[in-house]
Amino acid sequence: MRNTSSLAVETLYTDHHRWLKSWLRGRLGDVCDAEDLAQDTFLRVLRSPEDGEPLREPRSYLLTIARGLTVDLFRRRTLERRYLEILAELPEAQRPSEEESAIIVETLLEIDAMLEGLGSQVKRAFMLSRFDGLTYQEIADRLGVSLRTVNNHMAKAMEHCCLYALEQRR
Repeated sequence: MRNTSSLAVETLYTDHHRWLKSWLRGRLGDVCDAEDLAQDTFLRVLRSPEDGEPLREPRSYLLTIARGLTVDLFRRRTLERRYLEILAELPEAQRPSEEESAIIVETLLEIDAMLEGLGSQVKRAFMLSRFDGLTYQEIADRLGVSLRTVNNHMAKAMEHCCLYALEQRR
């Protein structure tokens, strides 16, 4: 898609890294987060396929990547905060170890990424089926939709998950 030869990326980095880091610092209010996301942005550029064409709007391209990474950062922190709030309500004896908590958070983030892009009703139907163990009829009753709609939602969710899994293998 973009020219990612090492010379092109080096030039892009040299010309725009400081500017991108400054933009991110203004958005995030944290120097360390800005540095991390700037680096992650250039890693994405390095991993992007080449098409031999130089970037016409390099800052716009970098901002598009950086904005997506910023959304991911906020989503991750929100998910982690919610998980920690739920953990705080558990009795001490029922709380998972630090290692187990880290694994759970990573799993939750992976599930969140996998379900991203599904409509809220489709996502809810999928979660009610897979995490709450409800039958399709129970889901239909809970959501106030027909059984056929639940079948359609589940087919859409399964297709989405399969496509996500295939994309992750590439």
